[in-house]
Amino acid sequence: MPSADASPLPAAALCHAHKFGGSSLADPALYRAVVPLMENGARRRIVVVSAMQGVTDALIGLLAAACEDRDWAPDWHALRQRHLDAADALDGHHQHGLHAALETEFAQLRTQVTAIAAGEHDSEPVAQGLLGLGEVWSSRLMHAALGGHAAGWQRLDAREVLTVHPGEMGMAVDWAASRERLVQWHSLHGQGDVVVTGFVARDGEGRATTLGRNGSDYSAAIFASLFDADALTIWTDVDGVLSADPRLVPEAVCLPSMSYAEACELAYFGAKVLHPQTMAPVQERGIPLWIRNTRRPHLPGTLIGTGSRLDGAPVKGISLVRELAIVELVGNGMVGVPGAAERLFGALRRADVSVTMISQGSSEHSICCVVRADQAERARDAIASAFAEAIADRQAQAVTLTRDIAVLAAVGDGMVGTPGVAARLLGGLAQARVNVRAIAQGAGERNISVAVGEHDATRALRAAHAAFWLSPQTLSIGVIGPGQVGRALLSQLASALPALRSRSGLDLRLRALANSRAMLLDERGLDPADAASQLDGERAEPVDLDRFAHHVRGEHLPHALIVDCSASAQVAAHYPRWLAAGIHVVTPNKHAGSGAWAHYAAIQDAGRCGGGRFRYEATVGAGLPVMLTLRSLLDTGDELIGIDGMLSGTLAWLFNRYDGSAPFSQLVREAQALGYTEPDPRDDLSGLDVARKLVILAREAGRALSLEDVEVENLVPLALRDVSRDEFLARLDEMDAPMQARYREADAQQCALRHLARLDREGRASVGVMALPPDHACCHTRLTDNLVQFRTRRYADNPLVVQGPGAGPDVTAAGVFGDVLAIAQSLGSASGVSLMHGDAHVEARA
Repeated sequence: MPSADASPLPAAALCHAHKFGGSSLADPALYRAVVPLMENGARRRIVVVSAMQGVTDALIGLLAAACEDRDWAPDWHALRQRHLDAADALDGHHQHGLHAALETEFAQLRTQVTAIAAGEHDSEPVAQGLLGLGEVWSSRLMHAALGGHAAGWQRLDAREVLTVHPGEMGMAVDWAASRERLVQWHSLHGQGDVVVTGFVARDGEGRATTLGRNGSDYSAAIFASLFDADALTIWTDVDGVLSADPRLVPEAVCLPSMSYAEACELAYFGAKVLHPQTMAPVQERGIPLWIRNTRRPHLPGTLIGTGSRLDGAPVKGISLVRELAIVELVGNGMVGVPGAAERLFGALRRADVSVTMISQGSSEHSICCVVRADQAERARDAIASAFAEAIADRQAQAVTLTRDIAVLAAVGDGMVGTPGVAARLLGGLAQARVNVRAIAQGAGERNISVAVGEHDATRALRAAHAAFWLSPQTLSIGVIGPGQVGRALLSQLASALPALRSRSGLDLRLRALANSRAMLLDERGLDPADAASQLDGERAEPVDLDRFAHHVRGEHLPHALIVDCSASAQVAAHYPRWLAAGIHVVTPNKHAGSGAWAHYAAIQDAGRCGGGRFRYEATVGAGLPVMLTLRSLLDTGDELIGIDGMLSGTLAWLFNRYDGSAPFSQLVREAQALGYTEPDPRDDLSGLDVARKLVILAREAGRALSLEDVEVENLVPLALRDVSRDEFLARLDEMDAPMQARYREADAQQCALRHLARLDREGRASVGVMALPPDHACCHTRLTDNLVQFRTRRYADNPLVVQGPGAGPDVTAAGVFGDVLAIAQSLGSASGVSLMHGDAHVEARA
């Protein structure tokens, strides 16, 4: 156990109260380990203890067995032996009389349980008293671990002092009687350090009772107030109050400070580290409260006090309450009628139904309330009965019940007076495709609560947590096609992820990878650096793109994205379904953008309706911002006049080199040797790939163009188009004479040959070799550069040019990565992310 590094106490601290939960007191070693945690300079220490871990549950089971006439003796023996073993470990020399005291108390327990089993008296009040015995035994063990009376420690059985009575919000303290009893106790035991039993108390009739489950925290706050403590530390098994349930949001962070109001809101909405009633006694007296981890005492934990730091996000925590239902009363006749809400909530009160959340529109047409699922039918029936006459007269239409509801609450003092908090919350939920059923915000502005479907609850929690930058924005990513581009992308992901997470709050989590034969699915995430190598391993399974997409879309993660680095039309056929399901799609695959118009339209419609974004920048210029530039021009109101583009790095190289001094066929063979061409150079020379890119550009510009509408010049002679590749390469010289003739004709006109894609103002599209004047931008490129020249109303005389490397796995992967980051930024990552486009050059050129 590391040494304690307690948070500083107030300068005038005289008395520090500590509370240790059952998980901190699971065995004798932990009792000894917590002793140094209280050495923090306070002149007086109060220690409130829970039962050893699991003891209260064991007592409940023991009493249930007795009431049901089952054999309870084994449970009693197990409890007794566990405590006697702990006593021997903590008081081996019997100097504190611990063993004997426990034997006596267990003998009394046995007598009482025997009487319950025999039905000799009403078991309920007796059982209430017995449920707190775990704390009594624990206080004896702690007293011995601290050195007992010889070390100046007293032991206080809370039942001697704490007097309570049932109240509307649970057990309420009779403060006057309790203070009077404490004065009497002090007169007998002095003012030294004290070990106090948590959880237990007595009622006004003197009968033993408890404060309810998890009531030890409440006990600690009560005794901190009764003893006039200057500080209270609740020691538990977590580092402090977390921004969300770490079981649902692994990235939840420990909050350094909170106000009492924030803590109360989170407690009432299910934050497990706090009991809802714990705040009141310390808040009333302004006692600072620390939540700290027994096993990690070097951490400062969370300080709860009169205020908290308001820097950073306006929301401190996101909490989730499950197993709820919505009951709604709808009626046109309720508009403007006084007393409808009073009648509804009066009916719920009489039916003993607890309301978690209330929502009513200003039109007064409906009132809905969120209640516990196990009270939902009772609530519906109570409201229906209360409004039976109005329903019969058709002044109220119906009482409806919607099951499987969860309530998400965003809490924070920083929300007060801060515009846009609700927008950020609802925007984050909308991005994650979570439908909000009802919303409520109090005038205090510290809590916004939304009701969502149970099946959306975890995704909603993670989306809201990320929306306020309390955790990284997580994208569940699946990559298809780990070829050259896919592997380059995985390599770039592996290099960039640490910086993206720390700098931009962005978690790009690779959870699936597939090729044409196999796929690899991982719930927690694959390492991009070696994921491709595992596709041939034992973990891989036959590819199933529907199952692949379902896994990527995991319900517990807010956002999903599939990157298709294949060149498959079959994969592209899945895009509409993926986008309709809210899965974002990024691709360099040209089949979707240039395929059948009906398929392209289906993709666009699915994106609009389903919320998935379709990004395909790399389909035209690899890493160049060609589509981005075109969208920017058109979105700002410019008018497109025409596009000229060198859209093939291979053909750019060929015609930049071709000056008539060497045969064209020689250059083709040289390009093939350098790896610039496809395995079969006809795939480049046909112009079909360039035509696809032009179709994509035209459609982005709003033209309803299809591939068959493009006039494409195939540079391969007709006689060579259908022969084998080897024969084609052998007869390549047949291209030389026609190309030489075209070169001479162009040169005579002082023009240069370039392979060009052209879209004019009327939407006519062509691809082929053209003779261009020397001042054309395409005559001034590097060997393999792509170039796109936009002529618009604004850039009529001085066209806008995008130029740079337009081929190669690395630059193409960079373009794909840029699209991924653009989607991430649109989803609300904590800061802007740089979208790099290789060596792209954008300029206005005469």
